Amino acid sequence: MADVVQFRLERMADELDDLERRGLFSRAELTEIVRRRRDFEFRLKRPSPLKHDYLAYIDYERRVDALRDLRKRRILGELRREEEEDDDEGEGKKGKRGKKRKKGKKWKKSVSDIAGVLRILGIFRLATMRYKGDLDLWFQYLEFCRERRHGRMKEVLVQAIRFHPNIPGLWIYASAWEFDQNLNVAAARALMQSGLRACPKSEDLWIEYLRMELTYLNKLKARKFALGEDVKTLGRNSNESDQWKEENKDLFMPLNEEGKALPKEGTLEEKEDLFWQQGLLILQTIYHGAIEAIPTSMSLRKQFLEILDSVDLAHSDELKVEVLDDLKKDFSHDEDYWDWIARFQISDALNRKDLSREEVISKLNKAVQVYEEALKLLPTTKMFSLYAQFWSDMLFSDKEDSVSLLNNVGLDASEFTSSILKLYEKAELNECLSEQLACQYVLFYLKTGRLEEARNLAEKLCNGPLSDAAKLWALRSSIELKWFTQKSFCLSNDNLSRLFDLLKHALTNTSISEAESLWLTAMKLFSNNKEYFEKLVKVIILSVAEDGGSDCAATISSAVVNWVLQRDGIQRARETYKRFLALPRPSLKFFKHCIELEWNLASMGNSDALANARMLYESALSFYDQNKELWRNYYQMEMKAGTSETANAVYWRARKTLKDSSALSVPHGL
Repeated sequence: MADVVQFRLERMADELDDLERRGLFSRAELTEIVRRRRDFEFRLKRPSPLKHDYLAYIDYERRVDALRDLRKRRILGELRREEEEDDDEGEGKKGKRGKKRKKGKKWKKSVSDIAGVLRILGIFRLATMRYKGDLDLWFQYLEFCRERRHGRMKEVLVQAIRFHPNIPGLWIYASAWEFDQNLNVAAARALMQSGLRACPKSEDLWIEYLRMELTYLNKLKARKFALGEDVKTLGRNSNESDQWKEENKDLFMPLNEEGKALPKEGTLEEKEDLFWQQGLLILQTIYHGAIEAIPTSMSLRKQFLEILDSVDLAHSDELKVEVLDDLKKDFSHDEDYWDWIARFQISDALNRKDLSREEVISKLNKAVQVYEEALKLLPTTKMFSLYAQFWSDMLFSDKEDSVSLLNNVGLDASEFTSSILKLYEKAELNECLSEQLACQYVLFYLKTGRLEEARNLAEKLCNGPLSDAAKLWALRSSIELKWFTQKSFCLSNDNLSRLFDLLKHALTNTSISEAESLWLTAMKLFSNNKEYFEKLVKVIILSVAEDGGSDCAATISSAVVNWVLQRDGIQRARETYKRFLALPRPSLKFFKHCIELEWNLASMGNSDALANARMLYESALSFYDQNKELWRNYYQMEMKAGTSETANAVYWRARKTLKDSSALSVPHGL
C-alpha cells in the first residue's frame, strides 16, 4: 500500500515544480499539500474506504485548485499593469526604440493548470467505482464535468446509465446536456427514446420529452424569423401578417433580372404545412406513447394539457381537444377529473387582471356547469366536497390571486349565496353531508354574518346523523358561546347550565382523541366557575378511564392539573393528579408531567416536592419498569438532589431490573 501511495505522490513532482517555478505556491505550502495528499491517499487505500474520505479529498483538491486559479489571476493582472506602464513610457520616448519595445510573454498553459482537474476526476472515478449505487455521488461527478466542460462528460454519462438504467433522472440529465450544452438534438432525442424504453412508466421522462420537442420547435420558429421566412403555421394567428403583405404587395419585386415570377405562395405554404405536420406528428406520437405506457395516470395527461396550453403554437388546439376527449372518456368516473376540468375553465382568469366583470362571471358559470354535470353522474360525498371547496377558494380564499380576481371586478360572495346554499342542501338531501362538509355548511352562514341560521343548522346537524362528529360539536359549542356572549357580556347561570349540558353531551359522545380541542375549550370556559369546573373534571375522569391512558388523555389530564395549580395552588393540584393516577394504568406521559411539576417546585425550594417526585417515580416504575429513560431520569434526579446512597440504590435497582449495565450511563459531572 505504501509503495502505491509513494508512486502516486512521485507522479505529482512535475506539477509541484511548475507551481513553485511560477510563484503560485511557496515551498512550505507545497510541503503541506504533499502531506495532506499523502494522508488522503492512505485513507483511500484502506480495505474499506468511506464515501466521506473520497468527498473530503475532492473538496480539498477543489479548494487548492481554486486558490491556484486565484493567484494565477492576480499574477496575470500585475503583469498586464506592468506592460501598460512600459507601453506608456515607450510612447513618451522618441525614436524607434520606444516603438519597437516588445511586450511580455503570455502565460502559457502548463501541467499545473490541468493537473488539479485531472486529479479530481480520478478521485471521482475511484469513488463511483467503489460506490456504484450512490446516485448522489454520480450526479456530483457529472456536475463537475459539466462545470469544467471536460471531455470526459460523455464517458461518465455512459457509465452512470449503464449502472442505473432504471433511473429517469439520469436519462433526463444526459439528454438535457446533449440538447443544451452539446447542441445535438438527434443525440438528445435518441437518449430520451432509450430512456423511455428503459423506464416506460416514468411520467417525468414523458413530460421532459414533450418539453424538449416543444423547445426544439420554438428554436426552429426563431430561426425562421431570423431568416425572414413566413412562420404563420407556427404562430397562433397569421391574419395580420397576410393583411400586411396584401396591402404592401407593390413593395415586393422579382430578384431575377429576366423578371421571372417567384414561386407561388402555395408552394411555400405547402412546405410550411409539411413542416408543421411533422412537428404535430411528433407531439401526437409522444402523447399516444405516454398514454399507452401509463393508461391509468390522469396527472400525466393533465400535465400534457397544461404544457400545450402554455405554449404559443399553432394548430395545438387539435391536440388539446384530443387530450380533453381522452380524459373525459377514461376518467369521467373520477371526481378529481371533474374538479380539475372545472378549475381549468377559470385558471387563465386567475392570472389576468384585465378581464371584465362579465368575462369573469362567464368563466365562473362554465366551471359551475362542469360541477353540475359531474353531480349528475357522480352524486358522491367527495364530489360535493370538491364543489364546495371550489366556491370557498373562489370567494373566501386567502390566496392573493383569488382575492384580486373577485375584487377587481367587484364580485361579492352575496351574489352567489343562493347557489352555494342549494349545493349544501342538495348534499344533505342526497345524504352526502360528511363532517367536513357539514362544518363548511355552518361556517358559510357565519362568514356571511348569519349567526342565527348557523346556530339552528348546527343544532339540527348535531341532533341528526352527525351526532358523533367531534368537529361539528366543537363548532356548535363555539357558536352557542358567541350567541350567549352577544346578548350579554357575562353569562347567566341558566346560560352556563345550557352550555355545560351541551358540552357534556358532546364530550361523552365523542372520543378524547377526536375532541381534544373541545375539552380544552370547555376547561377554558368553566375555569373561573368552581362548581361547573368540578363537574367537568368528573366528566373528564370518566372519559380518561374509558380511554385507557392514551397520550390525548394525558394531555387533557395535564391541562386540568395546570388549571387547578394556577387557580387553587399546589395542594389542590396534587389532589387532582392523584385522582387521575388512581385510574387503571395511567399514561407515562402524564407521570412525566407530574414529575416535572414536582421537580420544578423542588428546584425552587419546596420541601415536600422532592419526596413527591420520588413517590411519582416509584408509582410510574410499577407500571413501566422496563422504560430505560424513566430509570435514567430517576437516577439523574437523585444525583442532583439526593445523596450518594439514594443514587446508588436507584442505579443497582435499574441494573437488576433492566439487566443492562449500560442503561444508566451518563456523562461525568452530572
